[in-house]
Amino acid sequence: MTEKLDVISIGESLIELSSNQNLSSTDSFKKYYGGDTLVTAVAASRLGAKVGFITRVGNDAFKDYLMDSWQSEGLDISCVKISNEQNGVYFVARPSIDEKELIYYRRKIAQSKLSIEDIPKDYISAAQVVYSSGITQSLSLSAGEAVKKSFQIAKENNVMTAYDPNYSSVIHTPESAKENFYDVVEYIDILFMSTKYDTKSILDLESVENIIKAMWDKGVGTVVLKSSEKGGYYTGYNGEINFTEFYTRDVIDTTCSGDAFNGAFLYAITHGYTPFEATKLACIAAGLQAKGIGAVKSVPYADDVFKIFKGN
Repeated sequence: MTEKLDVISIGESLIELSSNQNLSSTDSFKKYYGGDTLVTAVAASRLGAKVGFITRVGNDAFKDYLMDSWQSEGLDISCVKISNEQNGVYFVARPSIDEKELIYYRRKIAQSKLSIEDIPKDYISAAQVVYSSGITQSLSLSAGEAVKKSFQIAKENNVMTAYDPNYSSVIHTPESAKENFYDVVEYIDILFMSTKYDTKSILDLESVENIIKAMWDKGVGTVVLKSSEKGGYYTGYNGEINFTEFYTRDVIDTTCSGDAFNGAFLYAITHGYTPFEATKLACIAAGLQAKGIGAVKSVPYADDVFKIFKGN
């Protein structure tokens, strides 16, 4: 890949099997793919960013499906490596708006073999921003080391870094989430957090203003807090804090809508938008994504997002 990338996203890829019936009663699933940082990568790419994705892929029956799909999305996969382990999978069921079932099978999978050997210095240093998450760190000790190494290389080469703890009680403990966060916070330029999950589990702070100022004090220049309670996002940048309401509350499935938000935000940041403008654009992308079922397949494309954004 000789063309300069806007965004490099590092993390896991999983096979997604979804249904609109209960897992116990359904007799068929729709096959797709997901993973938090992969959704972010696709969301940025569908808006027009040049995006690279770093992961490991299992050498099983899903390998070609995953690799071909990502190339069709326009992702640069020149740094994706093949491992002999199997690919991870998750099942998601949405029988109704108020019901959701989610089961992960992600232990000892190919993606857990991600390591510092998968982080090429020249590749990282040529991007505008490098993104990863607490979920990536949770894959394994070596995956956590890979995230930290990528951020170190980025900082040494004046490349922005972006991070989302993406706390989930299914994957993390509060203690492991804190450890992951504080292992990389000194390198973070852009931080995405949820006040419902991340800040309550990782930080001993509740006030939005106190959270943002505490992160500024740690050197994080841009802080974006998702507040489901208030129905929007708080963006802290350059000493100012702005609030942006959710684009819509009429949603069907919020699976990975926050990850779609992150991808749209990073697209905007790498294309000349201010953090406050980026939040407005990303709110639209996240809202449209949440109107569908599944992670990647409901991520919106540029025409739909910009039609709304330019009309506001």
